[in-house]
Amino acid sequence: MKYGAVLIAGPTASGKSALALALAEATGGAVINADSMQVYRELRLLSAQPSDDDMARAPHLLYGHVGAREAYSVGRYQSDAAQALAETRGRLPIFVGGTGLYFAALTEGLADIPPVPAAIRAAARAKLAAVGVKRLYEELAARDPETAARLRDSDPQRVLRAYEVFEATGRPLSAWQREAGTPVLAGLRLAKFVLEVPRAELRERIARRFDAMLATGACDEAAALKDLDPSLPAAKILGLRELWAAASGALSEPDAIRLAVTATGQFAKRQSTWFRHRMHNWRWVNAGSESNYIAELRQYLS
Repeated sequence: MKYGAVLIAGPTASGKSALALALAEATGGAVINADSMQVYRELRLLSAQPSDDDMARAPHLLYGHVGAREAYSVGRYQSDAAQALAETRGRLPIFVGGTGLYFAALTEGLADIPPVPAAIRAAARAKLAAVGVKRLYEELAARDPETAARLRDSDPQRVLRAYEVFEATGRPLSAWQREAGTPVLAGLRLAKFVLEVPRAELRERIARRFDAMLATGACDEAAALKDLDPSLPAAKILGLRELWAAASGALSEPDAIRLAVTATGQFAKRQSTWFRHRMHNWRWVNAGSESNYIAELRQYLS
């Protein structure tokens, strides 16, 4: 095999996990997660993690290894990915997911930002709860306009992260991010793919997958996390808030499903836009059957 690792990116519901598994079986490889929601053990259904049967077919790493009440970060992922790479033990590592920053950590490197002390983190969360995300965003914009310009004032997780970093280090997050560290996959020859699915077909896949999630217990999964801190990364999982609203009676089940599918489609569009801006030089693979995907990838890898 002339490549040291394979990377497969794609929007949610594009079929990338099935492709990675099939490729792992065909090459004797190991599948390594590169999706920020699939790290959470309590969100196996809503994050569409591989099933037990799939995991038995090939080694899978970095799936469900973090608690949903932990503030997992891309910095921790970078460290975990390096450890997972070492654990492949001669197998072809196949990184698969939809989180652009995780792929950046793998291929470009990220800044070594010092950890935020617990006291500063707690004070920042208390301030967010007291003043709201829009007010905290305004304060961030006054301190670090470069980072603020890349964020939405409705995104509590990322606004809070940037605010915490400034509070802890006295430096803007944007300044830290310009100091990229060593990529996890430095020195390896990489085969890099992005899956592309027509928007109408992708929406159908999203709707079918959400129905399957509901049929296998996603409502129970959501109910178990009803007290989850909304500022935590896991609270951003698609469908979680809609299922909470349905359980409380604030939404009917059909409306909750419709809103969750719509939100997921919008998220998939943002993912694809990110990939086009940052991964335009990767090999783009058009939608098709799994066998066609495998044939194209194996031909490219041979």
